[in-house]
Amino acid sequence: MAPITPFHIAFPVDDLAAARQFYGEFLGCAEGRSSDEWIDFDLFGHQIVAHLAPKQAEDTHHNPVDGHAVPVPHFGVVLEWERFQAFADRLKAAGVKFVIEPYVRFQGQVGEQATMFFLDPAGNALEFKAFRDMGQLFAK
Repeated sequence: MAPITPFHIAFPVDDLAAARQFYGEFLGCAEGRSSDEWIDFDLFGHQIVAHLAPKQAEDTHHNPVDGHAVPVPHFGVVLEWERFQAFADRLKAAGVKFVIEPYVRFQGQVGEQATMFFLDPAGNALEFKAFRDMGQLFAK
């Protein structure tokens, strides 16, 4: 597998102050450049950008995965197993309302992974996951 390079994603938020508090203070993402209409954050080494955008109609879609309704769209990061566990514990202690509580998906199968989903203040779905064996990331 080629070395991993940081990804970039821009996503809409309806309140930059709430995004700054959630991503910066709550999730602990360092803030980069910003303006009156966007903020760069460092999400585990990846560049995510919250862009101020008008609230759009709620058209939430879910796909069934391993017995759970997975929100679409969503984004997140694949973490090391121990880092995922510590992050999940911190979020639970902080009272995060999970869309899907942290659990191990596809237990005993190809692609077994820990996963969790929650929403930011603008309603964007985030997924964080981990593999005990990173070789399973793209396994069929």
